Amino acid sequence: MDSPHGAAVTAEDFGLKGPRGWAFRGVRLDAPPGALVAIEGPSGSGRTCLLLALTGRMRPSEGRAEVGGLRLPRQMAAVRRISALGPVPGVSELDPAFTVAEHLRERALLQRRFDGSLRALFRPRAERTAAARNRIDTALDAAGLDPATLPKAERTSVRDLERLEALRLSVALALIGRPRLLAVDDTDLKLSDAERAEAWELLRSVADSGTTVLAVCSQAPGGAITVRTATTVTESVSDTADVTEADATDASEPAEAPEATTTEKTTDEGTADAFAETGRA
Repeated sequence: MDSPHGAAVTAEDFGLKGPRGWAFRGVRLDAPPGALVAIEGPSGSGRTCLLLALTGRMRPSEGRAEVGGLRLPRQMAAVRRISALGPVPGVSELDPAFTVAEHLRERALLQRRFDGSLRALFRPRAERTAAARNRIDTALDAAGLDPATLPKAERTSVRDLERLEALRLSVALALIGRPRLLAVDDTDLKLSDAERAEAWELLRSVADSGTTVLAVCSQAPGGAITVRTATTVTESVSDTADVTEADATDASEPAEAPEATTTEKTTDEGTADAFAETGRA
């Protein structure tokens, strides 16, 4: 049963196929609310397609999955409402010309416009402004981003942010909507070892606060529930062990990451075609 905030994520024989092949197939996953789930594999192995399918942005071809008790693909729209995307290239990228303040203000306005109650729309302007500022500050704090430390504070352009700072901003923007599920693509891309450790510490803290986190990466951290994607059309993963919850808080005794196995037939073309075939909402 879900906690009041995080969403449990389960999948069985979950797959997505494009015109020329499978993006991913045979995915099995059982993650409790507030889990940190790492989708591990090389670029082109179907990781992003799986991330988008589990958040209701791509329509699966076979199998079943549930997010927060909502079934996929039957309730894709409902899954989208309880999930949020961090950085996903080509889907939810930051605008390099925008400043940090502009991104935050835009997201807060969209949140109020589309997700707020009708009663909230008629509150005094000062009250609405204060509520939006509180949401922004809470999200920035959760993402570990202090705009005052940036070169031009909130007036810093996205193009001037370091990779880790941009990641923190994307996570903060996603958290403004208080999602039950947060999805992040290319978590460890172009990061040093120290920065990679900081990125995983950030996502683990979000998960520890109750929000379930799905994160695409090339190498999963210890203690995460791990889904591994294959890379060739003939090779498959033989391990069929069930997924169990990992202890992500015991730093003194790192546990081996539990594994959600994937039996796949994947090509770069199949992944690209799956994007075109299924579409994203």
